[in-house]
Amino acid sequence: MEDKEKIDEAEIEYTSYAGEHHLPLIMSLVDQELSEPYSIFTYRYFVYLWPQLCFLAFHKGRCVGTVVCKMGEHRQTYRGYIAMLVVIKPYRGRGIATELVTRSIKVMMESGCEEVTLEAEVSNKGALALYGRLGFIRAKRLHHYYLNGMDAFRLKLLFPKPRVPQIAPQDQTQQKQEIFTG
Repeated sequence: MEDKEKIDEAEIEYTSYAGEHHLPLIMSLVDQELSEPYSIFTYRYFVYLWPQLCFLAFHKGRCVGTVVCKMGEHRQTYRGYIAMLVVIKPYRGRGIATELVTRSIKVMMESGCEEVTLEAEVSNKGALALYGRLGFIRAKRLHHYYLNGMDAFRLKLLFPKPRVPQIAPQDQTQQKQEIFTG
């Protein structure tokens, strides 16, 4: 595919992980695009326990992107974690990664997560820009985090605490009057 070829956004189909037939597609994308090697057990850990947090993007039947996540308790916080995000090079810059991440974050929020974390290589300008646009902050630099010796940033997205509606004092007085006067 030519870099200059136009892709209609409507041609990109997004789907949730739907079973073992999706696993080789995810593994192929991650293995070819990310610097860290993962075993079949790592992939299965994520997709079997949190299939609702794994999304794939297809263009004309070809898998062009994926996000793999999890969520759970961590230090008294229920949080989501983005483990892997890949969009193949010719499809980058078209909003596919943003859509994949946004879908997973939405499920995490609806599931009660208080935050989402991930690590990104300090040299991965595209990923850092993407997550920055989505509201992630750089929480910590992790020295020699990756097997290739590269440093990583731990990125965090904090969800606002739900507000408990409070009745203003004058509203309480008015409510009491309505109760007594009928």
